[in-house]
Amino acid sequence: MRILHTMLRVGNLQRSIDFYTQILDMKLLRTSDNPAYKYTLAFVGYGNNPDHAELELTYNYGVESYDLGTAYGHIALGVPDVAAACDKIKAAGGVVTREAGPVKGGTTVIAFVADPDGYKIELIQRPLEGAGGGLR
Repeated sequence: MRILHTMLRVGNLQRSIDFYTQILDMKLLRTSDNPAYKYTLAFVGYGNNPDHAELELTYNYGVESYDLGTAYGHIALGVPDVAAACDKIKAAGGVVTREAGPVKGGTTVIAFVADPDGYKIELIQRPLEGAGGGLR
């Protein structure tokens, strides 16, 4: 078994596609519109299934926001330089909610950013061997 995708409900599909593709350097992999059931899907990621997990952005017609709830934690992305990634994200208009620095009680360098709907994304510093794309 392997993780294929994670789904997030979003209030504005184009705004979310722009964030994940322009600020986090993901690729728009495919979209699917289903007017009969009033939703549109957009899949983004650094590569396609089954080699890479994808993020499914789900827009339900007419729903502009969601309560995030207390069960959701965050999405984690590996980046070679967390501080540089934060600088790039801020320069592109993204929101850094925790600046680069060691995790509490450890030495791993992390940071957190928020997407337009408020979902948290953790950046974890680690070398990216053979990675295609991502925050460099």
